[in-house]
Parts: sequence; C-alpha cells; structure tokens
Amino acid sequence: MDGAGDVIRYPWEAPPAPGQAVEIAAGVLWLRMPLPMKLDHVNVYALDDGDGWTIVDTGFAESRTRGIWEQVMAGPLKGKPVRRVIVTHHHPDHVGLAGWFQSEHGAELMTTRTAWLLARMLVLDEEPMPRAETVAYWTGCGMAPEMLARRMQERPFNFADCVAPMPVGYTRIQQGDVITAGGRTWDVHIGNGHAPEHATLWSRDCDLVIAGDQILPSISSNLGVYPTEPEADPVAEWLESCERLSGLAREAHLVLGGHKLPFTGLPARMRQLIDNHHSALARLEAHLVEPKTAVDCFGLLFKRRIGEAEYGLAMVEAMAHCLHLWHAGRATRARRDDGTWVFRAGQP
Repeated sequence: MDGAGDVIRYPWEAPPAPGQAVEIAAGVLWLRMPLPMKLDHVNVYALDDGDGWTIVDTGFAESRTRGIWEQVMAGPLKGKPVRRVIVTHHHPDHVGLAGWFQSEHGAELMTTRTAWLLARMLVLDEEPMPRAETVAYWTGCGMAPEMLARRMQERPFNFADCVAPMPVGYTRIQQGDVITAGGRTWDVHIGNGHAPEHATLWSRDCDLVIAGDQILPSISSNLGVYPTEPEADPVAEWLESCERLSGLAREAHLVLGGHKLPFTGLPARMRQLIDNHHSALARLEAHLVEPKTAVDCFGLLFKRRIGEAEYGLAMVEAMAHCLHLWHAGRATRARRDDGTWVFRAGQP
C-alpha cells in the first residue's frame, strides 16, 4: 500500500553506489547494501565517533555484502574500526551481519531485547521442511492449493540462510534511552507493528531521525501475522505507534529510513501512514460483506496482481488486516472443513 504525496521531498535524487557513501550531515554517512529480492536494497548508516564508528543496521550475511563492507571500512570509514552496531529491528536485512561485526570486528551490539531474542532464536531454529504448524497457518490463510502442495515439499526460508551466527551477549536499548553517537545525542523511541520493539533514533542536536522500517517515504512497511503468533494484531500496534510518533514529527526533520530515499515532510507522511491503513480497513470491511479468506483479499488491499515473489508477504499482511477487523469486533471468522479461516464483516 503506497502513498507518498507532493509534501514529501527528497534532498538526494540517487542513492550511494555499492562501497560508497553519501554524507548526510557532519559525521553521518548513508550507505546502501544489496538485497536479492524485489526490494533490492537496505539503507545503513555510519556515525563517526572519532576513534571509530557506530553503524546502524547491516544488510544480509552473504559474501557480496561482506565484501562491500570491507570496501566501505577501507574507504569511506577511513580504516577506523566499527566499535558499535545498532540494530533497529530483528529482520534479516537489518540484523544479518551483526554477529559478524561482533565476532570478527569486536563490535558491541546494541538493540532492543525483543529484537535480540527473536533474531537469536530464529537463527538457531533451522527447518529442513515446513513444520505442521506452518502448514496449518498457510492453510488458514487460504494459500492456493497448488502452491501449498509445492511449498510443503520445499525447504522453507531460514534465518540462518542470511543471518550470521550471533554470539551470546548484547546491550539493551529501550524506550526513553539516550545514545551518544556521531557527535550527537539521540533519543530512543520504540515502534511496533512492522516488527516488535522496533527502535528509532531522534537527534536532539539537529533534525535527523533514523527510522529503520518504522517510517518509510513511499511504501508502507509490511504488517504481517506469522505462525509464531497466529492471532497477533500488528495493525493495531502499528496504528498506535504511528499516532504516538506523530507527536514527535516536525517539518524540519530529515528522515533516514531503512529503504528508499531520505526525505522531509514527516508530519504529513505520518498522517498518510495512518490514513492509508484506516482506508484499507474500511475497504476491507466493505469487501467482507461476503465471506472471504485472507488470500481472497489481495486485489482489494494491494490493487495489483500479486506474483509468487510477493505472495508470502502479501498473505501475512492480508491476514493481519482481516484479523484486525476480527479483534476490533468488526468482522467474524469461521474455520472451514479444509482448515481455512473465512472472514465476514459484522459483529459476532
């Protein structure tokens, strides 16, 4: 669900090339790491601490990304060591090389407790084939039978495929903490919805906000429900976070997100993120006048054809929105004989 309007401005028209950096402000560098998927990059940031660097997020654990980091450390980082890694949230494109920086470069890992626990648990939990609980969840979403049959015979995605082993030990950050990095003092504010206990950093000394995937300029962060917590309500958590973080937003803020380009126009963007989801929920509620599975709602929610590459993320987001209406008492659900959940608008 997209929606960047005219009030959003992009001070930089193009991202840094691999191995290069763009100086956003004194002591703050923007870098970009490749991803092998449709969203083909993740933004990472380096904060100059004088005798070393603090980096925010890392990219996937793969040889290409490690090679780019070696170029960056020898080039834009001027050979000074990476002493700290701040991970905004537990998703692989953000935490992937955190363990490598710890074990190979002696860096301190700073992140939220939930992000560390989830990342370390998932990287240790390798599955050669989908588990029964996962298959039951896919079935409950209404996954197409032919796709379900194929995926039941395939090795699923594993965190360990693109996240380096994580040593025991990290430094916790949480709501209200203050971090000094890059010659600035940063307030930690926590978001939820896209990922539990997602850290964002707000500078007291200038107008910079390092937002990870909590605030993006031209796409809405994926809000998914997964087999690990099949009745979660990330949409409610997302909306609460957006309302709360909106109170911090100023026109002068320059937002450094995890994807796309740095942007200004934060107050309006926060309103867009909130309004877009309320609008999607209203459309979905009207759509559910007749019973539908989560997968049946793809066209209504995303307004485009969903291919196999996006199918998984679309499915967990569609389920999240259906479940939100159910949690809010705006829809009912019933399980069919084949195990699929069917949602219908209305009160129980």
